[in-house]
Amino acid sequence: MPIHIIIDGYNLIRQSEALSVLDQQDIRRGREALVNQLSTYRKIKSHRITVVFDARHSLSFSRQNDRQKGIAIRFSRRGESADDVIKRMAQQEREKALVVSSDREIVDFAALCGAATISAPQFEDIMQMATRAERNGRVSENDSGRVSRTKKKGPSRRLSKRLRRNRIKIKKL
Repeated sequence: MPIHIIIDGYNLIRQSEALSVLDQQDIRRGREALVNQLSTYRKIKSHRITVVFDARHSLSFSRQNDRQKGIAIRFSRRGESADDVIKRMAQQEREKALVVSSDREIVDFAALCGAATISAPQFEDIMQMATRAERNGRVSENDSGRVSRTKKKGPSRRLSKRLRRNRIKIKKL
């Protein structure tokens, strides 16, 4: 099942050490650096990626949807927050979505809709590891996600179905 990664753009930028420095210099440079990182990641893992940016107070954005380097970019409408857009997308995509945000409200809503969630710093680490592994020529995909163990686990140690699905989607990153 293909994954649609929905990213809270400014949340990820401001959680990242490198991207936040660029964002403080010029907000556009922070966005462009994020899109560049995501396009590199998308070349390695061919997931569908959408980045949502907040533009509710801005009058300068004429286009609300854009596509750069294979990454879908969405700006919220005037008077609407990026959180609302992400929630709406998570509700539409449900189990197919993986929401990247450290905002507790978004994470809780996405989980209620059945979407998997991951924090912004955790996703950035996964993205950087995949990029480093690709540069070093060591990309190996383990799509089964199965680990063989000799010791049996009882039902008391089993994660909930929602958490198991979440783990499977994160392993695909």
